Amino acid sequence: MANENAAAFRFDCGAVWLNLLATKGRAHSANPVERLATPDRLAEWLEHGELSPARPPDEDDLRLAHHLRETLRVLALATVDEQPPPKSAVGDLITFLAEHDDPIHLAADDRLRREQPATAADALVRIARQAVDHLTGADRRALKSCPEHDCRGVFIDPPGRRRWCPSPACASRGRVRALRARRAAESGGAP
Repeated sequence: MANENAAAFRFDCGAVWLNLLATKGRAHSANPVERLATPDRLAEWLEHGELSPARPPDEDDLRLAHHLRETLRVLALATVDEQPPPKSAVGDLITFLAEHDDPIHLAADDRLRREQPATAADALVRIARQAVDHLTGADRRALKSCPEHDCRGVFIDPPGRRRWCPSPACASRGRVRALRARRAAESGGAP
């Protein structure tokens, strides 16, 4: 297994909102890895996504980010599993979007861009809107979930060829397990 820093952010899931889901590693294990442990870490993550707010995030923003992340995770997994979305998660997302308004103001200097969000909540609204667009449009068909039971990370797989999430650890564990199962089958024993 590759030696990776468990607290390192992941930016390889294919969209900012999916990268938000990856801020909690091994989310379905007994020992999940919280990568957004402090408001400073949230600020660092938002900066990478070009969503740094004018006012630095605080503890309330961190709680809001965690809640949004877990709401989006439930909705993403329901979408990937082709199951009806849980009404409570849909309600939470509708409420979040209704309570936070981040109107679109564009700036054009060296390139077209949106103005900086005023608060972390405004940045999170932008992420939530991206998720809604993705989950409700044709792009939802390109979403896939890692089959590792403790990961279940959601990522974009447009060609439909990827089996595991972009984490090298998941692919490595999955391949080792598959190799052991093949060897056990060849020898007539149990894996």
